[in-house]
Amino acid sequence: MTTATPSEPGVPAEGVDAVDALVRFCPPPADPPPAVDWEGTERALGVALPADYKRLVETYGDGVFDGTIWLLVPGSAYQDCDLRLRTAERDEDLAYLWEAGEAKPAELLEAGARVLPWAFEEGTGAFLYWLVRPGQHPDEWTVLYNEGRGPMWEHHATGCAAFVLAVLDATARTRYFGHLHEVSKPTEHRFEPAADTLGAARP
Repeated sequence: MTTATPSEPGVPAEGVDAVDALVRFCPPPADPPPAVDWEGTERALGVALPADYKRLVETYGDGVFDGTIWLLVPGSAYQDCDLRLRTAERDEDLAYLWEAGEAKPAELLEAGARVLPWAFEEGTGAFLYWLVRPGQHPDEWTVLYNEGRGPMWEHHATGCAAFVLAVLDATARTRYFGHLHEVSKPTEHRFEPAADTLGAARP
């Protein structure tokens, strides 16, 4: 396991202000997404969720930013985008890898620390997680990126909404998302709802 160079340390989670900035930078769908059962979701996960994530979901819904970052949403009609389903899947997959000998990232060596996925990267197998530390308020959770098909983890001392914004505007200090900026080089940023990208969900 190797942990890549992180973003600037000690930067607090920016909270819902980052969502407002993201909305100006990357317009959300005109139609509001379906309501989410936050109480039931948090009860099932066993943790409360960050306010900026709730704002992201309530503003954008399930879908993909710039064809790259897929937002996971509780109760999504699409299995790949369902927060609870992907959480169970990632818990199982990571447990298998660690039991097989792959080392955990340094951030997870603290007793009681865990990860919780909130997004994935198109076509790479990579996931974006919250670093959930014992006793820490959800609005203080930071971001861990795992490349998915290898052992690299990358820590970013920021909240999820601020991280999405930083990736889109090319200010994130990251070894990843090179395709977005080196190949695609978007001049206008877009969010595509899952229904527009994936078609009608199966009943």
